[in-house]
Amino acid sequence: MTELSPRKREILRRVVEEYVATGQPVGSRTLVERAGVGASPSTVRGELAELEALGLLMHPHTSAGRVPTERGYRFYAEELVDTIEGKPGPFPVDLSAMRNELEVALQQTTEALSQATRLLALVTAPSLHAAAIRHVEVLQLQPHVVLVVVITSSGGVTKRMIELGASADPGLVEWARAYLNETTEGLRLGGAPLRRCFEDPGLDQRERDILAALRPAFDDALDESGAQLYVGGAAGLLGEARGAELDACQHLLELLERRAVVLELLSDALDPRRPVVRVGPEVDGAELSDVSYVGATYGLSHRSLGGVGLLGPLRMDYEKAIQVVRAAAFELSRLVEEVYEDA
Repeated sequence: MTELSPRKREILRRVVEEYVATGQPVGSRTLVERAGVGASPSTVRGELAELEALGLLMHPHTSAGRVPTERGYRFYAEELVDTIEGKPGPFPVDLSAMRNELEVALQQTTEALSQATRLLALVTAPSLHAAAIRHVEVLQLQPHVVLVVVITSSGGVTKRMIELGASADPGLVEWARAYLNETTEGLRLGGAPLRRCFEDPGLDQRERDILAALRPAFDDALDESGAQLYVGGAAGLLGEARGAELDACQHLLELLERRAVVLELLSDALDPRRPVVRVGPEVDGAELSDVSYVGATYGLSHRSLGGVGLLGPLRMDYEKAIQVVRAAAFELSRLVEEVYEDA
């Protein structure tokens, strides 16, 4: 499609934008008189016919106007992404004061995305695999029972009661607490450096034994590392839909029940510096050919930690969706840079 002339590109863009705004097929007179295309109606009609022949536009029923096809939406959206430059615009929620309230920040981001676009908003929380250990507490509740608390940089708290084989020396329990805080702070769950803390050959047998007993608490934290998904805007999406778009909205709500697919969609951004747009079958096979997705990842300079996305019908405001998703990802990245500064 790179062979499209500048005028064809402009006409396709105007058709998409007019159709998104009105929901009505777009004719040559509308493009000339209202959309500002600088050509005669007859010239525009010829260009519309050629765009239809290329599969970018189609005639709905017997209407004289055209509407975009999935292929037309995809071409338009990819053109938008290619023109993106510079820092994203402002995001409607100030996340800077939520350094210690990551869950609140993610929830408010989801709500702001759905309110700004009237689309289905999706945000994933950072996996605990990416979180750094902030603090470890080991409390001796009974001579042979200890409570281990693992706190991560994402705000996650995991507690585990551990029964020891015999009464433990309180001094040894205190040593384990101090040792774990000194050696594990800043290490990521599931990483080799954390494993080496429990396998240090310089430790004596008693020290290795109690660390081995406490280690399941860290395994618990890792087991709970499934990505948390925040969803917003389902009610608003249904309220805005009309006609055939109701089917698309129902498909979207059904998609939410397939959590693994949604999480894969949110994590599948090929370039963390640029948003991803998927139109029609690209989302999840032909059964979702009437929906589109706009998403971006957020995180640190050297790795992504989560995803931000919008799902909606094909007739969505792609430009606004891309702008808002970019702004949300940018602000969340700034927030987690502080939260995960030692991760």
